[in-house]
Amino acid sequence: MHIKSYLNLYQLCEVDTSTKEQRRAFGLSHVLLENKPMEQLFAWLELHKSKLKKPLLSETFSTYLYGISLILVIVGLIAGLFSGLALLNYNGHAPVNVIYFMAMVIALPLITMTLALFSMIKAHQTQSVLIHLSPSYWMEKIVALLPHKVQKNLESLKINPLLANWIVIKRSQLIALFFSLGLLVALLVVVATKDIAFAWSTTLQIDATSFHSFLNTLALPWRSWFPSAVPSLELIEKSQYFRLGDHLSEEMINNASKLGEWWKFLACATLFYAIILRFLMYLLSLLGLKVAVKKSLLNLEGVSTLLRDMNEPIITTNAQERVEENKTNAEGDLQTLQKLDASYDMVQGWAMSEEQLHVLNDSMQVITPLVYDVGGTNSLEVDTEIIHKSHGEVLFYVKAWEPPTMDFIDYLEALVASVDKVIVVPVGTQEEQYHAETKFVDIWAKKLAFLNSEKVWLKL
Repeated sequence: MHIKSYLNLYQLCEVDTSTKEQRRAFGLSHVLLENKPMEQLFAWLELHKSKLKKPLLSETFSTYLYGISLILVIVGLIAGLFSGLALLNYNGHAPVNVIYFMAMVIALPLITMTLALFSMIKAHQTQSVLIHLSPSYWMEKIVALLPHKVQKNLESLKINPLLANWIVIKRSQLIALFFSLGLLVALLVVVATKDIAFAWSTTLQIDATSFHSFLNTLALPWRSWFPSAVPSLELIEKSQYFRLGDHLSEEMINNASKLGEWWKFLACATLFYAIILRFLMYLLSLLGLKVAVKKSLLNLEGVSTLLRDMNEPIITTNAQERVEENKTNAEGDLQTLQKLDASYDMVQGWAMSEEQLHVLNDSMQVITPLVYDVGGTNSLEVDTEIIHKSHGEVLFYVKAWEPPTMDFIDYLEALVASVDKVIVVPVGTQEEQYHAETKFVDIWAKKLAFLNSEKVWLKL
């Protein structure tokens, strides 16, 4: 699940003019996605994506977000490289203190990753430390530096604070990861090109034995399969350095060739604590961003209404028990009914799409195995073929506000000859919840009465 999906749906919600009937028709045509809101939203987005103005907001935002992130990643890599070179600077007189490098590749990553974990826990809070890094703060600064056309595309964008915070968390972990890669590259380059003497020195009261125990604990992740990358007690004792007038002890000078063995420990520490653990944090940030995108999608303005329209029927009052009445009109007899059955052999609609018919069936709580749209743009051959397929009881929807035409009457007479019964149902608009006005129903009643057919019924 990508931020592009969020931005595309955000943009679609801004321009969507679909009716409740169209949304319900979509829900009925995707029954396998029922109770799966994310799948429904993505299917709806895919269907209406062509309505979005080009260039897509997601493309514009993602392009510049990627560009900015790339610049920061490169800066982080270069900063890590030069920081490593500075820490490993060896002038041939004083040894390189491993404590400084360990602080950079072990202590600093652990501290920042702990802070990142707290940030992840608090990411849902708008008024958190992250607010100073969220798009509501830095996006305005960045957009101000972009070309006017880009500013115009992004100035109205309002990102969910939860999503904004997770974007920052993900980016910060990526930058830190490349900073650590720079440190590792610096270490390997220096070790490969220089003969460096490593030592350790601290004002804390730490003896060689305690320091060896500490390093042995730090080396737990790799000491079983790479024991040579764990400094021995002997190496630790011989590499302890006391800065007393910049003079080295005779023992350290005599064992200078062995002091370079520290690089294996430093390389493994950098690889595990600064890179592998950071990469795991980066993967965690990706997971958190994915969850944030999902929550933000569902919280977009208009999405809850969209999902409700897809999944809830357009309610009409229709009992399941049929009440039949015989009414005599001046023009002849027309049988009418007040309520519909729960199911019919077939449903047809005059100049209606199949989607509309499915929505009407859903609203009227009617079940049928066959649905056909007739009349309208259909050719005579198509309508004739549908008549030949018709049988049993047919529920026939018509638009109440459109008076019956001769084409309709001709079709109805042909249909009656092939079926047992036809129940004509005049329906109103979706805004009227499909209830037909009495004056329109009366017009249909008078016209149908002229047929004087016992098979034709009218739903009042």
